[in-house]
Amino acid sequence: MGGVEDDEPASKRMKLACRELKGNPNDSLLSEPSFGSSRDLMARLLQSEEDEVIGSKGVIKKVEFVQIIAKALYSLGYKKSGAHLEEESGIPLHSSAVNMFMHQILDGNWGESVATLHSIGLKDESTVKSASFLILEQKFFELLDGGKVMDALKTLRTEIAHLCASSNQLRELSSNLVSFSHGASVGSSNQVNLRAKSRPKLLQELQELLPPTIMVPERRLEQLVEQALTLQRDACVFHNSLDREISLYTDHQCGRDQIPSRTLQVGTNGEVSLKHKLSGHHKPVSSVSWSSDDGKLLTCGVEESVRCWDVSSGECLHVYEKSGPGLVSCGWSPDGKSIFSGVNDRSICMWDLDGKEVENWKGQRTLRISDLEITRDGKQIMSIFKETAILLFDREAKSERVIEEDQTITSFSLSRDNRYLLVNLVGPEIHLWNIDGDINLVAKYKGHKRTRFVIKSCFGGSEQAFVASGSEDSQVYIWHRGSEELIGKLSGHSGSVNCVSWNPVNPHMLASASDDGTIRIWGLNSHLQQHKKLQQVHSNGGSMAAAYNGRT
Repeated sequence: MGGVEDDEPASKRMKLACRELKGNPNDSLLSEPSFGSSRDLMARLLQSEEDEVIGSKGVIKKVEFVQIIAKALYSLGYKKSGAHLEEESGIPLHSSAVNMFMHQILDGNWGESVATLHSIGLKDESTVKSASFLILEQKFFELLDGGKVMDALKTLRTEIAHLCASSNQLRELSSNLVSFSHGASVGSSNQVNLRAKSRPKLLQELQELLPPTIMVPERRLEQLVEQALTLQRDACVFHNSLDREISLYTDHQCGRDQIPSRTLQVGTNGEVSLKHKLSGHHKPVSSVSWSSDDGKLLTCGVEESVRCWDVSSGECLHVYEKSGPGLVSCGWSPDGKSIFSGVNDRSICMWDLDGKEVENWKGQRTLRISDLEITRDGKQIMSIFKETAILLFDREAKSERVIEEDQTITSFSLSRDNRYLLVNLVGPEIHLWNIDGDINLVAKYKGHKRTRFVIKSCFGGSEQAFVASGSEDSQVYIWHRGSEELIGKLSGHSGSVNCVSWNPVNPHMLASASDDGTIRIWGLNSHLQQHKKLQQVHSNGGSMAAAYNGRT
């Protein structure tokens, strides 16, 4: 990375550069060659070129663009290509001073590297100070590792002490010195060995600290491309596919064909076989909850008890009940080792699997009939604790937060990432609440019909980017979660659709249950999918057609 003489021919400069490429092939910081002094290269870089822009918008600076491409080539291991790009464009990835600085760091020339640091054009004195501290800290640890305790002490006193950002930094380094000098082998000496072997890591830390105009950031081109793809994906209201299916060849845009719109199967009483008849409740069953392994099932009778069933045998494994008040809802802990239940006295109870009551949270925490959700970490319990409010109870902190609505709440569901609650109201409106940190209302979904029945909604699709709901007009409604746009209405039922559930594994499958006595499974329109594939084949030519035929 240091320069060669200006009068060397280009072929010899290339040979010298290629010899420098030997080393760790995985560390691009070690593999960026230099083609002579900056005078040689920058003489070919006209002032007008420094200000030259490319692209139809006129916002991309050519010099930065070329440097980022060169950096990407080195990072990908294409060292000769990166070197050729620097040579042909006349645009160096780094100045000769920066190349020399990088060599000095990797060679352990600490005094020279600090001196060079002051000459590479840094305007922020705090950055210079912080970078100098990192360099001299490395020198200090390497001296200790080499057993040069007195030299390390001198470095600490004369070079590092005035650079420490706090007294704690100085005390920590001093403690390493004391521990090492007394032969301590636990803790400090391990750190010494670790730091003494990490010059490439030091160079990486310095690169992150210094301005990008001095040292081009690692993998900057990848970051820019990923940002562009993410923006395209987020702007696509129909996006419902895996991110790995997004191509760089075209702008990303899903069509309506990515949303479930076609009935794949209709289930009726005559088509469903009875596996077990679970008998034991004396009152109507108000709540059912599957265990995470699908091996057990909880059922709760209204103001009665909770029963745990073995799914394979149909055997009742345990009955959970409280003397006096009955139970009204139930749910599993994320690890499946305990259960929760809403109690008729408006408290929430927790049992272990053997029926021992572990905790009981008294107070106005649940309604007589209430949904109950537990976050994946098991820390928060959520329940409707009055007609217009949902309680978020933190078990560990013993703290409570409340979501207040203006209308009666009929049901709610928790997102997979535990950050959002989807709340159904007595009116024809569904609210999305952010519960991660400060509680706030982030979206409202409208258009479906609800006047008499309890209608349940759900999250679904890839990254749970959609909201689906039943409706009293016999249709299933689908909105884009972020934009609140109604993007689909699925017709097929002949009665009110009370509940919907999006397949958590297959983002293209949705189930709906209706008062018409059927359950419909919805999927993609295969005809639209086939038509889209054929369009892609024709638009991309014969080679794409061959590839398409090969896949099928």
